[in-house]
Amino acid sequence: MRLLLVIAALALTGCSVFRKQAEPLPAAVPAPKAPDLTAVGSTLDVIDSRVAAAVTVAREANTAGKPAVVESELSVASSFLPKPTEGDLAYARQRSEKATPADYERQRAKAAEKQKAAEQAWQNLEAQVAASKAALAARDKRIADLTAEIDRIKKDAMSQTWTLVGAGLAVIGALTTAFMGPRIGIPLLLCGAFCGAVPFIIDSPYFEYIAGGTLLVCSGLGLWWLADKVRDSVNKPSDDVPPQA
Repeated sequence: MRLLLVIAALALTGCSVFRKQAEPLPAAVPAPKAPDLTAVGSTLDVIDSRVAAAVTVAREANTAGKPAVVESELSVASSFLPKPTEGDLAYARQRSEKATPADYERQRAKAAEKQKAAEQAWQNLEAQVAASKAALAARDKRIADLTAEIDRIKKDAMSQTWTLVGAGLAVIGALTTAFMGPRIGIPLLLCGAFCGAVPFIIDSPYFEYIAGGTLLVCSGLGLWWLADKVRDSVNKPSDDVPPQA
């Protein structure tokens, strides 16, 4: 009976040890949030369109001989633009004093080239951001797959450990039954079968009920053993009473 109690207690203890929750992974360093290029691009498009509209209206007002409108529209266009550097401002003033129509045409051609280059650079940036997002998504998926694989390996290792323990106890129980009798061998065989079933018990949705039932059984066996010991102690004949003739 003592052997059976010890075996049941050890089996339940081992089951609860392997049942413990896996330690959480350390928090990953969050990746920097990618800028919303769509929103930024839309804002820049609005600014460019309104500046172009104000300049166009200013040119129309200049042709119509409305200098006040020209000044007002150009002030609106300037409010959408950043403050120019001193070097660019000086270059523009010098150009306005000395440049010829051919010089202005060359400046317009250069401006068109720069605008085209800026649009191409913006498209390249959008493509790079999209590629970075795809790479981050693939990395996160790979991390999730590796984490799941590690959990599966741990689970398989635990199952193999319990299987080996159960097989060992079954062999010992068979040998004990053959050489020492079923009173000792059969509990070992039962314990071996129980150890082999532990992985299935742990994965069972009824694990809590099985563990609670096992505790109740162990408690009942312990109480029965204690009551049996107390009964034997009470019924044991006293050494002070002389034997009857």
